[in-house]
Amino acid sequence: FAAVVTAFLSLDTTAVLLTPVVVAVARSNGLSPMPFAFATVWLANTASLFLPVSNLTNLLAAHRLGDLDALGFLGLLGPSAIIATLITVLLLWLTNRRELRGRFSPARPPRVVDPALLRIAAVVLVVMLPFLVIGIPPWMPAVGAALVLAVVFSWRSPTSLRWALVPWQLVVFASGLFLAVGAAEALGSGALLAAATGSGEDLLSLWQVAGVGMLGANVVNNLPAYLALESAAGSPVRLAALLIGVNAGPLITPWASLATLLWHERLHAVGVDVPWKRYILLGLAVAPVTVALAVVPLAFR
Repeated sequence: FAAVVTAFLSLDTTAVLLTPVVVAVARSNGLSPMPFAFATVWLANTASLFLPVSNLTNLLAAHRLGDLDALGFLGLLGPSAIIATLITVLLLWLTNRRELRGRFSPARPPRVVDPALLRIAAVVLVVMLPFLVIGIPPWMPAVGAALVLAVVFSWRSPTSLRWALVPWQLVVFASGLFLAVGAAEALGSGALLAAATGSGEDLLSLWQVAGVGMLGANVVNNLPAYLALESAAGSPVRLAALLIGVNAGPLITPWASLATLLWHERLHAVGVDVPWKRYILLGLAVAPVTVALAVVPLAFR
């Protein structure tokens, strides 16, 4: 489910909406929330290769590829996205198998406070999804759905709409990262990055591009890393390898993707503490394997 939400609604949506849900479901069934929390953040990143709307980096790449539509994007990165998702699920089980063993009796679902609001929101979501993949700019259906839901919430639950919902600190943080990358480019980092990414399209060369992207994402952040490396990538296949690195690779450092920071913020809000040391150590095992295997289909196109 996390992969589907990420594919159609973006990795940030998965981090913000699913994180408290999986924690609540795990607790209500007497389970440790930790494996489900990791499943959310890992799949939010690794499953963000399916469609242009799955990740802002994809939208930027699709524009560079001549406004590639959803089907064209899926044709380029679909096999890699499937492999990245399946490998993530496998590694989730391997790293959390002790906590995932055993059986449990499902708890009763909680009572819906406002069934009408739930139904309206579900209808808006279902209506919006096809418009995200038919070729029109994704911001159009997204803004339309947001306006409809804002009106509905102001009617049914006005106290739910508040400025505190906007992650202002993360907005400032992201802006600072983009400014830093812009300054680095002005100082001539382009030539250095072009040399680091190489120029070929064989498997080793594509691993090189993806590896540099993964490294850049974990050192800085995936969005500015993509922007800094975009021109150095060159061809569509190399650009796809870069996307794999910056989308499926930012699983090591806390700041590697904004989705990870949003995820941690939501966990903190519901009283779940994930030590960054554990996150980093698991990410060091998961990210390189996922990126390396996801790149393989590109070399055999």
